[in-house]
Amino acid sequence: MLATGELFKILAGDKRIEIIEQLKKGSLTVNVLAQALGISQSAVSQHLRILKSAGLVNKERQGYFTRYSINKAAMEKCRKRLNRVCSCGCLNEKGA
Repeated sequence: MLATGELFKILAGDKRIEIIEQLKKGSLTVNVLAQALGISQSAVSQHLRILKSAGLVNKERQGYFTRYSINKAAMEKCRKRLNRVCSCGCLNEKGA
């Protein structure tokens, strides 16, 4: 698993967060992601390469197409890590 700082760097890109949000709906191809995000297929492919190398997404070949999906176990580890970082209790404050 990546160090927390490296994880934050990878997730710092808005488009990468948007890709993860799209993949929460189910596995998708680069073309579908590019259309949904309004960016080029090559840009999506570059972001997916980084997310895949970090272990946050899975890649599966289906005939002529490659579909990407969230690595749920890795994302759960990320969520737990973020919860440890943000343990200031701010969510329990009034108005939060």
